[in-house]
Amino acid sequence: MDDLVARAMQKWPNVPKVYGWLRLDRRGNWLVKSRQGTFERIGNQALTDFIGRNYADDPQGRWYFQNGPQRVFVALDYTPWVYRLCDSGASLLAHNGAPVQRLERLLLDQAGAMLAVGERGVGVISDRDLPPLVERLAAENPELDGGEALPRLAALPHSPQILLFGRPLLLAQVQGASLPGIYGFNPDPQPAPGEPDC
Repeated sequence: MDDLVARAMQKWPNVPKVYGWLRLDRRGNWLVKSRQGTFERIGNQALTDFIGRNYADDPQGRWYFQNGPQRVFVALDYTPWVYRLCDSGASLLAHNGAPVQRLERLLLDQAGAMLAVGERGVGVISDRDLPPLVERLAAENPELDGGEALPRLAALPHSPQILLFGRPLLLAQVQGASLPGIYGFNPDPQPAPGEPDC
């Protein structure tokens, strides 16, 4: 969290929370509600970097952007993290640019999306990075038959181990609707009854 944000929180501790104005899409883009009520992509890089540095979750699994003293809750199109390949293709980065240091498992959902679970939590792999990631998996795991065997192996009951970036991790199948319960996040935070909302 930015020092400026932490100081603002101390100075103004009781600013009402904001709901329904900020979204994270499946490609890791921040979307803000327009005056017309639709969501538009935030294109300003300095602003997206600021949001990314001040993105966190609370004990109820609600993700938010701490905008100075004001907490802006984030609606998640799928997961709290979106992962992509770094430029060298040798590791993953989160949508806010943070490196993923420790991968634990890969998941395939019923729609064919791939997710990764690491020290930050669960995140969908950006669809733009899925083809090169499958190529990487196929190169490191000949038994995947060029990636064709991924769904079959993911459906096995014992979660087989595969290699990615030279490290072993588990492969499993998951129902997308079960992810919030399994990984403890709220995809659509709402104000509590009687809570003021900006």
